[in-house]
Amino acid sequence: MVAASKQEPKIIRTERGLTIAGTRITLYDVMDYLKAQYPPKLIREKLGLNDEQINSALAYIETHQTEVEAEYQECLQTAVEIRQYWEERNREHFAKISAMPPKSDQEALRAKLQAWKARIEKEITTIPQAL
Repeated sequence: MVAASKQEPKIIRTERGLTIAGTRITLYDVMDYLKAQYPPKLIREKLGLNDEQINSALAYIETHQTEVEAEYQECLQTAVEIRQYWEERNREHFAKISAMPPKSDQEALRAKLQAWKARIEKEITTIPQAL
């Protein structure tokens, strides 16, 4: 008797949206890299996917381009709204923190950091002259 193999879906819908099966990676994560013009091989490496997973994701995006793009835009809009909410909510808190005088031990660290930055800037500006 031959068992009929039922093919598992490669892209599933979860509470996070369209997701690559067996991962927590959404198609919107892949879309971010596509929009930044990363090649598929690099996207695969960055997200820790295998060839089958990245190929399935890219095929699904291409086949359902309008739907995926609309959902991707919703995700981007939601991210903007969340960022604005937290920036507004924390604006007063950050203002209080920035108005506080620095601690004495931080002054020494800041001075050391500034010295390092100055040294690095000097090295960067002198490198082209040496070539």
